[in-house]
Amino acid sequence: MRRRDFLAASAPAALATGAAGPVLAAPSAAAVKPSRLRPGDVAGLVAPASAIWESTDVEIAQEVTRAFGLEPRLGAHVRDRHGYLAGRDEDRAADVNRFFADPSVKAVLAITGGWGCARLLPHLDWETIRRNPKVVAGFSDVTGLHCALGAKAGLVTFHSPNLLATWPAFSADHFRRVVFEGEAVAMTNPPGTQDRLVQRENRTRTITPGKARGRLVGGNLTVLSALVGSEYVPPFDGAVLFLEDVREEVYRVDRMLTQLRLCGLLGRIRGFVFGSCSRCEPGEGSYGSLTLEEVLDEHVRPLGVPAYQGAMIGHQERQFTVPVGVVAEVDADAGTLTMLEPAVA
Repeated sequence: MRRRDFLAASAPAALATGAAGPVLAAPSAAAVKPSRLRPGDVAGLVAPASAIWESTDVEIAQEVTRAFGLEPRLGAHVRDRHGYLAGRDEDRAADVNRFFADPSVKAVLAITGGWGCARLLPHLDWETIRRNPKVVAGFSDVTGLHCALGAKAGLVTFHSPNLLATWPAFSADHFRRVVFEGEAVAMTNPPGTQDRLVQRENRTRTITPGKARGRLVGGNLTVLSALVGSEYVPPFDGAVLFLEDVREEVYRVDRMLTQLRLCGLLGRIRGFVFGSCSRCEPGEGSYGSLTLEEVLDEHVRPLGVPAYQGAMIGHQERQFTVPVGVVAEVDADAGTLTMLEPAVA
């Protein structure tokens, strides 16, 4: 039985229809918001997926945590290794469970991603997690945790850089505003800084015009599509879906979006945002391949929901912190994604 504690307020009412396109509202739903982080809070550092090969990486993760004013506490198994994984599934899960059970720990932060979070899910203590909502942050393979925590505990989590990311000022400031200050931010790509007559960086492209509101779901497309059919996929009804990926040939993106469409998930959403797909080229011998733009158009435009491409979400140096599970508004004409409520209590 799914139990949701700490019920949040229902979703905001619909906007009025605008000339740019349809405005759709999401149904109300419960969300469990963790407490905001404050300087001096203890953050549990975990390696939920791929192995950490160098001790320097652990040092960097601790230093990043301290740079945010938090006190790092290493999971017991962050330096374990089981093949390409950071230890056995039960041990990596034990670190997550231990931090959720410890009242002195206020956040669970991923050092890195890679592959392996989905293998943890059957070993997590969902009853303890539901009773102790905390900030969980990371991206890429950490999408597996975001999806499962939303599906099994209704917990708002944070699609943000992992601790071993480069953390430029843009990313660090956005994380602070969302997770520490409790700001309901507008995720708007900043103007480009290239010395060119016309900027080429940070551009967005409207797929389908209009505005819509819904709870944010999504993350890494590969990880999300691999969870389809399991109990760890959060509700898509009335959601705004955001996706990103890295090093996937275009035909694979096509295949994964086809899977989301055939299983009925794409047909349930009210808005769509695509971030970056870094190094997602057609591949060798792919003369005449569809482009990523064409694949997105073919899968998303028939949905008739507001949609755009190019948000600063994904495997790129500067990226937004996206709170998974909060109500947000997508404006596909302006290329913006705006939180309509704080993500932390």
